[in-house]
Amino acid sequence: MALDAIALQAVVAELQELLGLRIDKVQQPARDQIVLLLRSRRLLLNAGAGAPRLQLTAVSRENPAEPPMFCMLLRKHLAGARIAAITQPPLERLVRIELDASDELGRAGRRTLVLEAMGRRSNLILLDEDGRIIDSLRRVDADLSATRQVLPGLFYQPPASAGRLPFLDETPEGFQEKFRSAPEEQKLDAFLLDCYFGISPLMARELAFQAAGDVDTRIFQLHSPDLLWNALDGLSQRVRENRFAPVCLLRDGKPLDFACIPVRQYGGAAESVGYASMSELLDAFYDAKERQERARQRGADLLKAASNSRDRLRRKLAAQEKEYAETQNRDRFRVFGDLITANLYRMERGAARLTCENYYEDNALTDIPLDPLLSPQQNAAKYYKRYTKLKTAEKYLRQQMDLARHDLDYLESVLSEIANAETEQDFLDIREELREAGFLKKQSRKQNKKEARKKSRPREFRTSGGFRVLVGRSNRQNDQLTLRDAERQDLWFHTQKIHGSHVILCTGGKTPDDTSLEEAAMLAAWFSQARDSSGVPVDYTPVRNVRKPSGARPGMVVYNTCRTLFVTPDQSLVKARSV
Repeated sequence: MALDAIALQAVVAELQELLGLRIDKVQQPARDQIVLLLRSRRLLLNAGAGAPRLQLTAVSRENPAEPPMFCMLLRKHLAGARIAAITQPPLERLVRIELDASDELGRAGRRTLVLEAMGRRSNLILLDEDGRIIDSLRRVDADLSATRQVLPGLFYQPPASAGRLPFLDETPEGFQEKFRSAPEEQKLDAFLLDCYFGISPLMARELAFQAAGDVDTRIFQLHSPDLLWNALDGLSQRVRENRFAPVCLLRDGKPLDFACIPVRQYGGAAESVGYASMSELLDAFYDAKERQERARQRGADLLKAASNSRDRLRRKLAAQEKEYAETQNRDRFRVFGDLITANLYRMERGAARLTCENYYEDNALTDIPLDPLLSPQQNAAKYYKRYTKLKTAEKYLRQQMDLARHDLDYLESVLSEIANAETEQDFLDIREELREAGFLKKQSRKQNKKEARKKSRPREFRTSGGFRVLVGRSNRQNDQLTLRDAERQDLWFHTQKIHGSHVILCTGGKTPDDTSLEEAAMLAAWFSQARDSSGVPVDYTPVRNVRKPSGARPGMVVYNTCRTLFVTPDQSLVKARSV
């Protein structure tokens, strides 16, 4: 769900502790995200259509090599500024951050950052001390909106009000009058959304559930309007007093929804998990979703290239297998040649068919098609030639099919890498790997120079027993980690017959405990294609038993002995063990 006005108020109440802090840095890790670094705090302002919000975040986001223009503008105006006020108009999804700043000459002034967290119309706008727009994340001209433009130089105008009564301003008498005049067939949540401003669909359903015990209850089914009024008045009191209790709703262990007050409408269909603050809740709710979205955006071209290459190989392999099956029946063409040669005395030129006894099959009668334009000797030579061609083709087809299967296996491992990629450098490494393998076009020298060439580091974890665990990010890094960096006595982990990362448990010559072995196996299962499965088989063996076949693709290794653990991937363990 999107952050509603009530939840936004809960966030603003938490952010009052930032007043007086100085902005040390301004970052823009994604197109719709701005991060303000305040001492050891990170204030995230997200103006994306899918997840507009304001929060303190503990998640460290990777920044692009070159900051976008809007980020440079904010750095110019906000670096060194101090937060003077963070306010929200009542029940609006809008927050104003007032900042005491100074210009290039050191003159004191005021800047204002306005976050409009309004779904697809979300925006982040920088104002000067007179309320004029300096610039915005999204410029809105007359073609996009005839009533409200957001352009540099114009005075800022807040979005128009919805025209409904804010639910905080409602009285018992006014509520009773609206309730009596509402259609009897209307649902309670629809009645609340039609009459009041500031209530989200989730809150409307929750109020209906509190009043009637069912979110689908209609007005004529409610025993007394006082039940709904009491629920609405209780919410009003919570909001006025800032009595919030952030909860995240989980279904099958995955985030479903969140709210700033307890939610009971889902019953046993969802698990409710409480959080100490809204910011902490929002980090937990959006972190995994945003990682997936970033991976989808950054890796879209890689995913398309790898998928197209994989599908092309599958079609090629299917054609080769069909052709190979034909080569297995080649002996009949040699037999046809032999029978034609043995029956030359019976044949006439121009015949379309030869019927003769097949001395290879107990003299059974056999029909042999002939080319009437060829002589009997030429027909026999044609069948011998076809037999020889198929015999030769069998050898080369077997080699080509083996290569295609290895390439197909390799591309499946690349698709697994793309799914697990997290940082910009991960995608650069995978891109370079695909270029070297010939699945992407080589870059020009100019493009190579422009692209960052930072050496990526493997993911690092620490088991509860104190052992270090390293997880490869790409096939090339898997090779580096397993075949060069790891010690021979270290333990190598990999999912059994399932594509995934190489995992190294650094033993330092010690014998790891069972818990450390299980945690390393769980990391191998998590960073594999079996992430969402249970009872995943993970093989492990000393690094000295792992070798790379000659000419094998990156990441492809073999091992001759191992033990196997069966584990179920657990995201909470991955987070807890991360270094």
